[in-house]
Amino acid sequence: MLTKIKDQSEKMPHHLHKDAIRIVPLHRPDAQALAPPATPKLTYRNGPLITSVEVFTIFWGTSWQQGLLTEVLAQMNQFFDFVLTSSLMDQLSEYSVPGQSIGHGKRTGTITLTTPEPSVSVTDQTIQQLLQREISSNAAFPQPSPNTLYFVFLPSGTTVVQGGSSSCKQFCGYHDAIGDRIFYAVMPFPDCSGCLGGVAQLDALTSTTSHELCEAITDPIPGQGWYDDVNGEIGDICAWKSKQLGKYAVQLEWSNQADKCV
Repeated sequence: MLTKIKDQSEKMPHHLHKDAIRIVPLHRPDAQALAPPATPKLTYRNGPLITSVEVFTIFWGTSWQQGLLTEVLAQMNQFFDFVLTSSLMDQLSEYSVPGQSIGHGKRTGTITLTTPEPSVSVTDQTIQQLLQREISSNAAFPQPSPNTLYFVFLPSGTTVVQGGSSSCKQFCGYHDAIGDRIFYAVMPFPDCSGCLGGVAQLDALTSTTSHELCEAITDPIPGQGWYDDVNGEIGDICAWKSKQLGKYAVQLEWSNQADKCV
């Protein structure tokens, strides 16, 4: 089976929002080489979808203004500019439903936040509070909409703690929702072998970012969009299986139509 590292809350029934698998698990070649425990089949749970995603990138910490991280910042923004109008978005159209047709998106802006500085370890609650504060007080932040997706990137050396699990120990990224109106994804820096997956740093980051992007579009409130009670979201089924799209590495995503990762 594809090993998914779950947070402590995921021991409860899968139909509850907190329990939905919404993370990029650590790369574990021995586990990921095996087949899923049950034939995957995403089913629609009648929740919202992000139909024309508007990504706003947030790079938290002064480190993003120094050295090699400045290049990574620019490359990730370029990645979004490319991927949001690419064939990766086209393949998600199979998950359109009446009144919600998934199409291309765009990056609406970017910001580097230097105050306050992230600590060595930050919690998901802290990130949620940061987002809510900046949305309410920072004119540079777009207001939430059904299409807005905030992508928070953490610098090297910062661990993210979510649901009792830690980045580089149990996960490499995740997405979630604050209520039913603020959709966000969190991408810790791939500082460990489990989040590099044996590939170059930028390839690991674009691949895990594409994982969360596709999951946020098809299941923005985890467990209420397209979901599989056994295997999780569209990216969980295909974790750490990647392909080259243009000059970028992206993760394969599960296709109900093709009945495989594509």
